[in-house]
Amino acid sequence: MRLRHSIKIAAPPERVWELTLDVTRWPEWTPTIARIEPLEPSEPLGLGSRARIKQPGQPALVWTVSALEPPSLFQWETRLPWGLKMIGSHRIRAHAVGCVNELDLQLSGPGSWLLGVSCAPLLYLALWLENRGFRRAAEGARS
Repeated sequence: MRLRHSIKIAAPPERVWELTLDVTRWPEWTPTIARIEPLEPSEPLGLGSRARIKQPGQPALVWTVSALEPPSLFQWETRLPWGLKMIGSHRIRAHAVGCVNELDLQLSGPGSWLLGVSCAPLLYLALWLENRGFRRAAEGARS
């Protein structure tokens, strides 16, 4: 199952890329993240970097960067104990207004379809809230 949300942001793609890699500050602009703790001392995040993410009402999960194509693609993934895999992607592309930020969440493995269908409205809301947060942070920095 896959969910996507795109938003136009009146800021250069490089600014949104900078915010995307600054994961420890995500809790400042999105209510869907309580805390992100990098597990390696490397700055910025690189391929294979891991971070523990705590989301409200959820157990903390370790996410690993699985794709990184500056300044347009950041992807990480996590696995849950019962075989469910989640992949979160951030794609940034230039647009006449600045850029488009596309958030994508893929679920695979046993029970992913059922989880996806039952949780789709909440998952989509989370993508929407995160994208609005990225837009506020990127556009607010221009002022």
